[in-house]
Amino acid sequence: MRIGIDLGGTKIEGIALDDSREVARVRIDTPRDDYQATVDAITSIVADLERAAGARGTVGVGIPGTLSPDSGLVKNANSTWLLGRPLKTDLERALGREVRIANDANCFAVSEATDGAAAGADVVFGVIVGTGTGAGITVRGRVLSGPNGIAGEWGHNPLPWPSGDEIPGPPCYCGQHGCVETFLSGPGLTRDHERRSGRRMPAIEIATLAASGDAAANESMTCYEHRMARALAAIINIVDPDVIVLGGGLSNITRLYENVPRFWGGFVFSAGLSDTPRTGFVRAAHGDTSGVRGAAWLW
Repeated sequence: MRIGIDLGGTKIEGIALDDSREVARVRIDTPRDDYQATVDAITSIVADLERAAGARGTVGVGIPGTLSPDSGLVKNANSTWLLGRPLKTDLERALGREVRIANDANCFAVSEATDGAAAGADVVFGVIVGTGTGAGITVRGRVLSGPNGIAGEWGHNPLPWPSGDEIPGPPCYCGQHGCVETFLSGPGLTRDHERRSGRRMPAIEIATLAASGDAAANESMTCYEHRMARALAAIINIVDPDVIVLGGGLSNITRLYENVPRFWGGFVFSAGLSDTPRTGFVRAAHGDTSGVRGAAWLW
């Protein structure tokens, strides 16, 4: 039996798989800003899953960051209470077994490239847009991680082709300004809409308002789509993936799948011709469970 844990900024989800069949699932709120409580929560979820499944399992964990190849400590996590912590060591001590840890977007990309929306595609760029913004790259079903463990860290590059009011951009927890994540995460959309309308609300509510005809919400969504199109066009120009799969909370906004490809055509390199980019842009087949399934498949 394989157990997968998806450690998110707002929730922790666990799943138990018997081969590829789900036998148990648990979801709880993330104990934000409390490292030890996070370790305890994951330990408790594993115990609950094993109790429900009646078997002991391997454990894989997807995190919103990665492990340093030098120290083994967590780095690059937007859940900042994990930074510099020996999460793998602490979980192995608590659970009494080896634990495999990978970036959550890598887990997501593997899941969707294996038996999800991009199954059979040679090169897949898997994007998560939610509390943060991340991505993973798979080539023929295998994760491309790189010697620094940061391949696919799309969210911490500057927003391409910025307009004047996008420079220098909002500050990012990584120490830079104007990172893609500061614009395309859920909090980024919330902040942008508040600046535009004076109203503060979750990103999904902005999309719902836009669908009902609210002019300010529609303006915020159109701006968001244009920014996503520019950010993904830069990826197409470098990686040229067969399919881009979108996951995370904002992947449920249906209008993205029509509007973003329509906008990115003006930025994908095709000098002298008017070729239509052939890159697929699809919603994750496994929805919210894709990342946690990929964590289980680390084994």
